Amino acid sequence: MNWNFRVLRGLARLTFAQQLILLALVPATAATLAAIAVLTRQHLDNLTELMRANAQTVAMQVATAAQAPLVRMDRRILQRTAQSGTYQPHVQQVQIWSEDGEIVANSETVDRARGQGLQVVVPIVSDEGRHSGKVMVEMSLDAVQEARRSVWLNVVLVLAISLVGVGLAGWWAARRISEPIRALGKAVDRLGAGEAASVTIEGTSEVRHLQHGFNQAARALAESHRLLQSRISEATAELARKNQQLEVASQAKTRLLAAASHDLRQPLHALTLFSDGLANGETDPVRLQRIGHIRECVDSLDRLFSELLNLSQLDAGVLQPQWADFPLDQLFDEISRNFRPVAEQQGLRLVARKTDLWVRCDYVMLSRILNNLVSNSLRHTLEGGVLIGARRRGKGVRIDVVDTGVGIDVQHQARVFEEFYQVEATGRQAPRGQRGMGLGLATVQRLAELLNTRVELTSRPHKGTCVRVLVRSAPAALPALDVTPALGAVEEEPNLERLRILVIDDERTILEGLSVVLTNWGAEVQAAQTRAEALALADAWEQPPDVVVSDLLLQGGDNGLDVIAALERHPRGIGPGTARLLVTGETKPDRLREVASAGIAVLYKPVSPRVLRQAIQTQRAAALLNAGV
Repeated sequence: MNWNFRVLRGLARLTFAQQLILLALVPATAATLAAIAVLTRQHLDNLTELMRANAQTVAMQVATAAQAPLVRMDRRILQRTAQSGTYQPHVQQVQIWSEDGEIVANSETVDRARGQGLQVVVPIVSDEGRHSGKVMVEMSLDAVQEARRSVWLNVVLVLAISLVGVGLAGWWAARRISEPIRALGKAVDRLGAGEAASVTIEGTSEVRHLQHGFNQAARALAESHRLLQSRISEATAELARKNQQLEVASQAKTRLLAAASHDLRQPLHALTLFSDGLANGETDPVRLQRIGHIRECVDSLDRLFSELLNLSQLDAGVLQPQWADFPLDQLFDEISRNFRPVAEQQGLRLVARKTDLWVRCDYVMLSRILNNLVSNSLRHTLEGGVLIGARRRGKGVRIDVVDTGVGIDVQHQARVFEEFYQVEATGRQAPRGQRGMGLGLATVQRLAELLNTRVELTSRPHKGTCVRVLVRSAPAALPALDVTPALGAVEEEPNLERLRILVIDDERTILEGLSVVLTNWGAEVQAAQTRAEALALADAWEQPPDVVVSDLLLQGGDNGLDVIAALERHPRGIGPGTARLLVTGETKPDRLREVASAGIAVLYKPVSPRVLRQAIQTQRAAALLNAGV
C-alpha cells in the first residue's frame, strides 16, 4: 500500500507532457513485450520439437542398423554403428543397450563441447517383432540456446525501435496538447501577480474554447481589480484621515487627562494632609466622625487616581518585573490582613487557603494583581464571600480568586479587561462602596502581560466569578525568618522628633498642609516654593536638612530634580547624608520615565500621612547608611 502511494506521489510530480508520454509508452511497451513473449515461446517450442524429431530419426536409423549385430552380439559392429550416429548434426551421444539393459556400445562426440541435451530412446525390434534392445540418442540443444539468444537480441532491437517511435509520437502529441496549457498557466501566474494577461487562441477546439474563456475572465478580473484598487485607495485615504483624527483625539485626551489628574491631585494632596491635621488633638466624637467621613472620601479619590497612575506607569514602561522566588502563602497572608477587615465590615467571608507552593514572579506585581482581583470581588459580592487558593498545574501554579458575587454575563466577559469598561448593574446587583472607573481589571491584564502570563475568567450570573492567574512554579527554599508583625500587634510609628525637613512645592496650600503634618510629628520644617527660595534658605542655614521633600513640577517650567541638583552643587547645600524624596501628581509617560531614571524615591499624589511618614523614615535611614553614619 505504501509502495503504491509512493508511486502515485511520484507520478503527481511529473509535468503534463511527461504524463502524456508515459501514458503512451507504458501500454505500447506492455503490448510489445506480451506479443514478443508469445511469439518467442512458440518459436522456441517449435525448434525444440524439431530437435526431438531429428533425434527420433537418428535413433531409428541406428536401431535398424544395430538389429543384426545385436543378435550376434557383435560389439565391434555395434560400436561403429553407434559412432556413425554421432556423426549426425547436433548428436552428442549414442548408446545401444541389450535386452537386459546392458550398454553394449557407447559413442560420444569429442570434437565439440558437451552441453545441455535432449534424450530420445527407441526400441530395437527384430524381424520376428521381438524387442532385442534399445537405442538412446542425446541431441544437443545448443541450437535452441543460440536461437533464444538471437531472439532476445531481436526483441531488444524491436522493443527499442518501438519505444522510440511511440515516444516520439507521444512527445509530439503531448507537446501539441500541453504547450497551450503551459502558456495558459504562465498567463494565470501573471494574472495572479496583478499584471495584464492574455493568451493566443490556438490548438484543438477544446483548448481554444478554454483560452477564449480565460481571456474574457482576465479582462473582467482586470476591470474588477482596477475598481477594487480605486476603492482601496479611497478607503486607505479615509482610514488615514480617521486615524489622524483618532490620534489627535487620543493625544488631546491624554493631555487633558494628565493635566486634569495633575491639577486635581494637588488640592487632593493638600486635603489629605489637612484632614490628618484636623484629627490631631481632636476629642469631640461628632467632629471625629465628620473627619472620618472626610477621610473616607479622600481614600476613595485616592483609589481612583491610583488606578489612573497604574495605567500611566504601564504606558510609560517604567514598570519592569523583578523576578524572585517566594512562598505563595506569604502573599496570601498579606492579602488576608489587608482585606479581612473590609470583608467583615460588609458581612462577608474572606478565606485564603494555606499552601506550601513557591512561585517565581515579581512579588509587587503579583500582589497588585491579586489585590485588584480581591477588591473587585468584594465590591461585587453581596453575600457569601471570596476564596483565594492555589494548586499545581504541570510546571506552573494556578491561583484562583473565587467569589459568590453577582457574576458577569457572557457578552461582557470578553470586555471586562478593557480600560474604562464597566458592566451596568442595578438593584440587588449594584456593587458595594464607591464605583470605580473600570481600570482594575485592565491593570490586571496589563500586569499579566508584563509577567508573560495570562488571566482566565469564568462566570455565571447570580452564581459568582472565578479568575485564574497562571504563574511559574519554583522549588521550595529553606523557611525564612518571619518578620511580619503579628496580627493585632501595634506597629511602632517612625520617630521624626527634631528632624530637619525642607519642603519644596509651588502650591501654598500643600506647603501649609505639609508643614502642619510634619510639625505635629515633631519635625523642624522649612518651606520653599521656588528654586530661588530654596537656595536662599541654603545660604542661611547652619547645617543642611536631614530630608528634602520636593514636588516634581514647579513654577516657570522648573522641576524638583533640577532644584535638588542645584542644592547638591551649593557650597552649603545638601550632601550624601540628606535623604531625597519626590512627590508628584504627574501621569505623563515621558515624565514618569524621567522620574524612574532619576534614582530618587517617588511618591505619587495624593499621599496619605502614614505613607509619607514611613517613606521619610525609610529614606532617612538609607541616606545615613550610604553616608557611613
